Amino acid sequence: MSDPQMYNTFETALEAAVEMENHEFRNYLKTIQKIKDKNAKTVLKEAARDELNHKFMLEKSLLAEAMLDDKTFGQTATTVNFSYLPPKKELSPGSTAKEVLIYAIHMEKNSVDFYERIIEGYGRSPMVGLFEILLADEKRHLQALEDVYEKYFMLEN
Repeated sequence: MSDPQMYNTFETALEAAVEMENHEFRNYLKTIQKIKDKNAKTVLKEAARDELNHKFMLEKSLLAEAMLDDKTFGQTATTVNFSYLPPKKELSPGSTAKEVLIYAIHMEKNSVDFYERIIEGYGRSPMVGLFEILLADEKRHLQALEDVYEKYFMLEN
């Protein structure tokens, strides 16, 4: 992602979201190719598909906005300035389902944080609708991953 993380128009926020979703997808894909655990691969493949769907929604929105002669496209918003990607533990071919699940939870938390900050920056603007949909979807993914972790791994701790 670009540095500094500044998204002062709806278009730049959409572009940043597309980039973030693509980055998340590529991380999942790289990890899927690296690990051997079949169940872990299944979890990651589902998460990767979700990221592709989000990216597609964002790109369709970019196209629709670019085609509209709309005053909101390019409108300046409250600046969102953050660096949200803390270092992640790399997974190895021998990573367990638990390690992969923790990795996926970490990635979903990053996505939730990303969309919350964009929404916060745009306030009550009608432009935030798409980001609110994506945030709700990311929160649903995060909750599902956390539920699986709790069900299978909380007793280990």
